[in-house]
Amino acid sequence: MDYLSAIIYGVIQGVTEFLPVSSSGHLALLPQVLEITDPGVAFDLSMHIGTALAVMIYFKRDLGKLFLDFFSLFNLKKKRNPYVVNLLFATIISFIAILFIKKYASDFGRSPQMIAINLMVFGFLMWGVDRVCNQNSDQKIDQMMLWKASFFIGLMQALAIFPGVSRSGITITTGRFFTLTREQSSRFSFLLSLPVIWGGFIFKLPELMEAPAFDFINCLIGTGVSFFTGMLAIHFFISTINKIGFGGFTIYRILLALMILLTLGN
Repeated sequence: MDYLSAIIYGVIQGVTEFLPVSSSGHLALLPQVLEITDPGVAFDLSMHIGTALAVMIYFKRDLGKLFLDFFSLFNLKKKRNPYVVNLLFATIISFIAILFIKKYASDFGRSPQMIAINLMVFGFLMWGVDRVCNQNSDQKIDQMMLWKASFFIGLMQALAIFPGVSRSGITITTGRFFTLTREQSSRFSFLLSLPVIWGGFIFKLPELMEAPAFDFINCLIGTGVSFFTGMLAIHFFISTINKIGFGGFTIYRILLALMILLTLGN
């Protein structure tokens, strides 16, 4: 893989990881569009490290507070932060659900037809739920994030292992269904991505050990480009989502799905 392809992969990963358009769907299609071989597990992991670092840097203040609040969970004399508890609960539910459904994603979830269907179905769902559910901007997320909401956000996040669903899209949609605001849903979704990204990294380490030698420069490019574009994507999404809504993302998903069906569906 040449350096230009590495840059393209990094841009796609960084941007689509945090916009509700499905990074896995784009990356699954990219080898067919660019007519190049799969970049391999090492490069894939390097891009995910970049996006994970983007979340950690962008939300460093939130994570610092959450880190301290996490250890306060073990101090019975201190009041527990419900935000930390809900993040942990949603994370556990996600990992359990992924263990049960990952085989199905590997068997038939990566075909162009399935990616196109997922893009359309979950795009319409995202737009419809956002339109129906009112924004409860007067309430804080700590008051709104109930156990039931955390359970379903974690459960729905597991569906993102199917390319075309979009991890950020499905978790934000679920948050909106439980009356979280767009910004609250987005912030919770991005913070919830960290355990999944690092968990996926650890899960693929044995595969990395068995992989052939990899191009260190390409991996470095993938990490750097996905980090930089990921930071831009997070900032854009958080700062504009209350104004622009999800209509534009839904239209993009539908157009992409139609293009896939017309060009790669046979």
